Amino acid sequence: MSVVHPWQPVYDERSKIFILGTIPSPKSREYGFYYGHPQNCFWVVLARSLSAAEPAPDIASRTAFLLKNRVAVWDVLRSCDIAGAADSSIVNPVANRFAPLLAKTRIDRIFTTGKTATELFNRHCAEEAGMPATYLPSTSPANRAAQSKPDFYMKWAQIACALNEN
Repeated sequence: MSVVHPWQPVYDERSKIFILGTIPSPKSREYGFYYGHPQNCFWVVLARSLSAAEPAPDIASRTAFLLKNRVAVWDVLRSCDIAGAADSSIVNPVANRFAPLLAKTRIDRIFTTGKTATELFNRHCAEEAGMPATYLPSTSPANRAAQSKPDFYMKWAQIACALNEN
């Protein structure tokens, strides 16, 4: 199925870090916002990483949470062909452009959720963006086994460290 990214990135001029997925899943597209699958633990993990309360599960609260914490969110791909939510099935990827957005922010670190997002960003976007992405383990329901391991949260702790850097 051909998918075209349905939303604009969430960011403002104060944004310091970027968190990028690959492309919204069918459940997220149905919900209408990033990481909207009810079993995706992105919002729980991000809140825990920031030592903050999890935002309410509505788009306005989640947007406010991101902006308050200087976190920008988008996806690596503008479009692709994909079977369901399986990143491993992606063909014909078309990457988003990051340099114009980065020029409007204070973003100095880019994190990607999952191996495919990291590989696609570093292959198609890092040069244009002027920096590579740092891998974070996926928060998708398909990655449940990894989410119970201590190093999962240790990797996500890099978010708070990056936000606290000058």
